[in-house]
Amino acid sequence: MKLDQTHFRPATAHAAHGTTADTMDATGPQVWEDMTVEVALSVMAAARTGHLAVCDEDGLYTGLVTRARLTAVRDGSGYSDRIRLRDIADVVGPSLHR
Repeated sequence: MKLDQTHFRPATAHAAHGTTADTMDATGPQVWEDMTVEVALSVMAAARTGHLAVCDEDGLYTGLVTRARLTAVRDGSGYSDRIRLRDIADVVGPSLHR
């Protein structure tokens, strides 16, 4: 994993791309959509958090992913170590720019 794949940012970052509640929930570790489920779980464990803010290639917030969701995907019968956060359809929030 590259060191530049995880960033901490203030709650006000990218506020125009989601609701205030979305932005407040997005505080904490920020990861990119191309990160694998396994790496995301590792980042989450290292940060001692239950969720990660997911961003697109432009750094714009696209949604949250929880430890429970990642664990469910990893434990599912169709799991592969190639599954990325963007492959999990419900990562992208319904009120956001996409």
